[in-house]
Amino acid sequence: MSTLTTRVFVNGNSQAVRIPAEFRLDTDRVEITRTAEGDLLLHPIRQGRGAALLSALEGFDDDFIAALEEDRTEQPPMQDREPL
Repeated sequence: MSTLTTRVFVNGNSQAVRIPAEFRLDTDRVEITRTAEGDLLLHPIRQGRGAALLSALEGFDDDFIAALEEDRTEQPPMQDREPL
């Protein structure tokens, strides 16, 4: 794992860090976390993170979707509970 020193600067009301080309990110969004020791961790957010879910949802046919919607609109029976 390589280490480089870079520059921290102010950009508007935010603080920014120049990321050298060797560490270039392939995304425009990151999650940032501060550890208990005070270190900052950057985790790139991949743009296609939900692609697998969307792909799986495309496998459901219209009849299945209609059955889900019908089930959602039906009111479940009232439960008997002890009074407070």
